[in-house]
Amino acid sequence: MRTIRNGLVLALGITMTALGATACSGGGDQQTPAAAGPNEHVDLTLATFTEFGYEALIPEYERLHPNIKITHRKTGQGGPYHEDLVTKLAAGSGLADVTALEEGHLSDFLDKGSKFNDLSKIGPADASPDRWLPWKYEAAKTKDGKLIGYGTDIGPLAMCYRKDMFKAAGLPDDPEAVKPLFATWDSYFAAGADFVKKSNGKAWFDSAAQNFNAMVNQLPQGYIGNDDKLAVESNQGIKDAWTKVTDAVAKGESAKLTAFSNEWNTGFKQGAFATKVCPAWMLGVIKEQAGPENAGKWAVTAAFPGGGGNWGGSYLTVPTQSKHPKEAAELAAWLTAPEQQIKAFQAKGTFPSQVKALSDPALLSKTDDYFGGTKVGELFAEQAKKVQKPQYKGPGDGQIQENASSPALQAVEQGKSAADGWNQMVEAAKKITR
Repeated sequence: MRTIRNGLVLALGITMTALGATACSGGGDQQTPAAAGPNEHVDLTLATFTEFGYEALIPEYERLHPNIKITHRKTGQGGPYHEDLVTKLAAGSGLADVTALEEGHLSDFLDKGSKFNDLSKIGPADASPDRWLPWKYEAAKTKDGKLIGYGTDIGPLAMCYRKDMFKAAGLPDDPEAVKPLFATWDSYFAAGADFVKKSNGKAWFDSAAQNFNAMVNQLPQGYIGNDDKLAVESNQGIKDAWTKVTDAVAKGESAKLTAFSNEWNTGFKQGAFATKVCPAWMLGVIKEQAGPENAGKWAVTAAFPGGGGNWGGSYLTVPTQSKHPKEAAELAAWLTAPEQQIKAFQAKGTFPSQVKALSDPALLSKTDDYFGGTKVGELFAEQAKKVQKPQYKGPGDGQIQENASSPALQAVEQGKSAADGWNQMVEAAKKITR
């Protein structure tokens, strides 16, 4: 479970621009070093952030490969971790043999393909495309078809809600009965307006930015077009999403909380909002922040406005800095095999992206008493299959989400007009991509 999805600061854009110039002058992929002999000792480093569920898997791999010793560099926060990767990538040294990238930051590395090995060429044969959900596999490809990462976990989206608050407002509260409320974004916001009226002004959702981000991620094209140019003003889908979210804010549907802030955390415990955009890893956040006293009050249903979506997940890459790329690719492939991903899921709740893992009895039988005994493994496996092709995310996409759209929506929640908030987002996005 990883709860920090976007951590790059605006200043990172400057560093990435400089890195782009360095990468472009590299003259293509570096020559791959020869593989080690069968009995030759190999030291590998593995860099991850927050929780991947690899603590028990690393010694298992070492037992299976006595000549390999793995040093695991694990950091706590995704934002600083990715900033450090940019510095090391530009310096040409310091990266781990196997380096994790979070999907929210992937766009800032995909155009630096010369800095990563093509796993479709150096990886083992069993790490074939059909191991993964198609959209997960395709998202890690560069424009010229180079595969820079093996998919680890994903964050298929469902909707979480407070059963007690629904019931008090006269709304259906059974997980099946509420599905029509969450069928489309129009039905979702209409139900929210109804809830606000019936509950004497209680908020329907936590944050405008959380909903807006999910809506934008469902579009065929996001903030950056396929030509790597800013597409905010030309993308009608983004404009429509902005209008719907800000209209809901005007109707009092938002609790006006900044995601992952102390106030947001407290909001779960105090019942500050009735619904929550809910990727698979969010269940752990809700349990931690709402606390045992709210067990059974929260529910999750296999429905999401617009069908499906994904928020979160990572990839394992092998930078060209590695002196042992073949061995590193074999480690990355083993860690992302269905069998290991089931073990990681059982250890830390990281939801697997592998097709075989999604039908594993250990996943499908997983229930959660906090959410009324719901079969959450089966539920999120169903939601994962609803996601279609990946949205192209060009350089700066994650920074626009964090440093342009989210602050602008927070400004609207604090009283700025929707039109002025839109202009704020557009201007901030232009500065990021300049």
